[in-house]
Amino acid sequence: MGVPDDSPPIRLPITGELDLHTFRPAEAAALLEDYFTECRRLGLSRVRVIHGKGTGTLRATVHHCLRCSPQVADFASGNETTGGWGATVVTLKPLDSS
Repeated sequence: MGVPDDSPPIRLPITGELDLHTFRPAEAAALLEDYFTECRRLGLSRVRVIHGKGTGTLRATVHHCLRCSPQVADFASGNETTGGWGATVVTLKPLDSS
């Protein structure tokens, strides 16, 4: 608690799917923005964000971040093939639009 973390940053593969299970909710906003920036740079326009079902707290945090993000064109909860309410499918704006 309160101990600085000097470990190197974690490199995530940019696949169009981001699983937030291993991250703290407080890390979600910055992580989402960084991931979306890289997705857009690579030409990916759709991203599936996996936040899990749980109590819904992380989902609410993710949806708040998505509503506030200048990189997001639209988003919707997953369907039966994309993770149901444990995931959110995000449509990103083209790189030249923000």
